[in-house]
Amino acid sequence: LEDRLGWIPNEIDPAVPEGASDKDNQVVRQDEPRTLPFPARAHWELGEALGILDIPRGTKLSGSRFYVLRGAGAALQRALIAWMIDLKLDRGFVEIYPPFVTRAETLRASAHLPHFDENLYRDEDDDLWLVPTAEPQLVSLHRDETIPVERLPLRYVAYTACFRREKMSAGRDVRGIKRGHQFDKVEMVVVCKPEESPAELQLMTSLAVEVLEKLELPVRVVERCSGDLGFTAVRGFDIEAWAPGAGEWLEVSSASDCGSFQAERARIRFKRDAAGKPEPP
Repeated sequence: LEDRLGWIPNEIDPAVPEGASDKDNQVVRQDEPRTLPFPARAHWELGEALGILDIPRGTKLSGSRFYVLRGAGAALQRALIAWMIDLKLDRGFVEIYPPFVTRAETLRASAHLPHFDENLYRDEDDDLWLVPTAEPQLVSLHRDETIPVERLPLRYVAYTACFRREKMSAGRDVRGIKRGHQFDKVEMVVVCKPEESPAELQLMTSLAVEVLEKLELPVRVVERCSGDLGFTAVRGFDIEAWAPGAGEWLEVSSASDCGSFQAERARIRFKRDAAGKPEPP
């Protein structure tokens, strides 16, 4: 019964635009792409020319869709991670450094299992899974707990390396490092009262936009339609940056309101008062 129930996705907020795919997403904000005074080059050409990106050696070490960052490229990656975390700490988030491997029950609680199974790396001997993102770890921090209401909202930020087989990206443009099997990510997760959830979604969206604004990169924000919303979200936004070398908007972040979906799977509860009935955040 639990296996079958695990395949049922979340409900969708009535405010979400209807659509069949990402082509039907609605643009909420779109900056004007900057005109460059020279021909734009793709990141894989620039990275090789600057000596900061080495895709052939990444492939030699670990196979296709892996890469090596070298010198200033590695330093830039490390600096961006620390800076993005610091931005969230300034807004009252608590930093978490979680394990990069997790258990099946943790992935079920965040709804990465069973439907995301084919994209996860697994060690069958110990039944441990490489994290696809820090989200399952942050969701399950309070699994099987009743959180005192005065502690809400809980706002967490975490860096992890992320590991995905990327079987779902068949047919997509995967040149360079756009869709690798390993990538670094700074994740935000908020646990709050149900009535606070829409405002927290807007906060997370604005914090993702802030990163691009501070980097002086053109921003586009789109609301995901019903056909592109995914398994867990009741509503969500993609935050995109203009990539002149590729001539397209690339998704660099997303923010989703999952309602009580993950809290119910993780058996997380809170009480509005001591005598009150437990309810999912």
